[in-house]
Amino acid sequence: MSDLVTIILAAGKGTRMKSKLPKVLHKAAGKAMLQHVIDAAKEAGAVRNVVVTGFGGDVVRETMGEQQGVEYVTQAEQLGTGHAVLQTRELLSGTQGTVMVLCGDTPLLTGDLLKKLYESHQEAGAKATVLTAIMPDATGYGRIIRSEDGSVLKIVEHKDATEEERQVKEVNSGIYCFDIQAMFEALGKVTNDNAQGEYYLPDVLEILRSQGDKIWAVAADDYESTLGINSRQQLAGAEKILRRRKNEQLMAEGVTLMDPDTTYVDFDVQVGRDTIIYPMTWLEAGTVIGEECEIGPSVRFQNVKCGNNVVGQFCYAHDCQIDDGVALGQFNHIRPASHLAEGVKMGNFVEVKNSTVGKGSKLPHLSYIGDCDMGSGVNMGCGTITVNYDGKKKFRTVIGNDAFVGCNSNLVAPVTVEDGAYIGAGSTITKTVPQGTLAIARARQKNIEGWLDKRNQ
Repeated sequence: MSDLVTIILAAGKGTRMKSKLPKVLHKAAGKAMLQHVIDAAKEAGAVRNVVVTGFGGDVVRETMGEQQGVEYVTQAEQLGTGHAVLQTRELLSGTQGTVMVLCGDTPLLTGDLLKKLYESHQEAGAKATVLTAIMPDATGYGRIIRSEDGSVLKIVEHKDATEEERQVKEVNSGIYCFDIQAMFEALGKVTNDNAQGEYYLPDVLEILRSQGDKIWAVAADDYESTLGINSRQQLAGAEKILRRRKNEQLMAEGVTLMDPDTTYVDFDVQVGRDTIIYPMTWLEAGTVIGEECEIGPSVRFQNVKCGNNVVGQFCYAHDCQIDDGVALGQFNHIRPASHLAEGVKMGNFVEVKNSTVGKGSKLPHLSYIGDCDMGSGVNMGCGTITVNYDGKKKFRTVIGNDAFVGCNSNLVAPVTVEDGAYIGAGSTITKTVPQGTLAIARARQKNIEGWLDKRNQ
């Protein structure tokens, strides 16, 4: 497929989205609609993908970034789909072979479907091939009227169709393969003599057919794959379809989903076999879950690298690493740049931020561990706080292996607790605690007799 080029139309504003963001950048299953289309094109074998931008073009380019095989052109005025394709003429001058025209707001396209379209176009020897869909309700769509040999006789819009033609369920998806040179030659003959004053790409089909060229059509196996997104309601529908596909893939690979309808997994998430995902769980972009884990209910992981045999429920983690055998209790928050080593145990209401927690260490409950380098085998008592901020700067706490920190202790950074050191409950530690020593840093208790009586007076 070395000659396949795509043109991806992404210039529209998407008025019905009612958004400042260009329509093609709205996400479905954790990925921008435009990226879904680019990825499908690459999977189909496209070597060049030319994106036509218009409204919010700078934002589109900045968001999508530099990608291999992706180029951009600008449609300064949105004068129709034919006009949009014409903006690529200079960039693609001299190019031979097949060009596939795609829409940037069709995130449900798959590489397999586009490959089928391309191969059918080649086998048919057509100058143009239309991707079609069999719609349960074709109202509003242009109907594909075929001749006896299966080629396309015409595409008739709903409003112009006869009653007989309206019974046809095969519709135009707006996605095409063209002989690239024939397409550009025909585009030069397209006029804007219509109510909108725009140049329409489908007019190329009629021009080619009138020249005696063959126009072919390929029906998608599943009409859902061809759906375009024009509103928030349609975006929600696409989101549901993409997540259903992902969940079906995971289950086929050996993952148990207790309730697929309430499990939300982004397109690029990886989950190992024999892992169980409980309801109301979100696994978002960049997350990798190992084997034999139990995740959920009510867990949200964003870009989390998670090992095997991890258990977690009712917690939130993002941009962090969780190693094998970690247990996460309820209402934990694991923040960016944190690393929980093998066998770490976390109880309830614990927050870890920008910290390393060593192998087998325990954070039972009600603790804040921020900017901390903690060794292995450490026990942090209930209510322990690493005091990392002086109002201007953040400082780090270092805790050695096998240290024991009593309940309600404050470790005021920068401070070091060496290997095997003990800290008495209720201490505020501001200096180094040497190896193997006990530190107690609290005022001596004083009981004042008769205080209550005087207060009541």
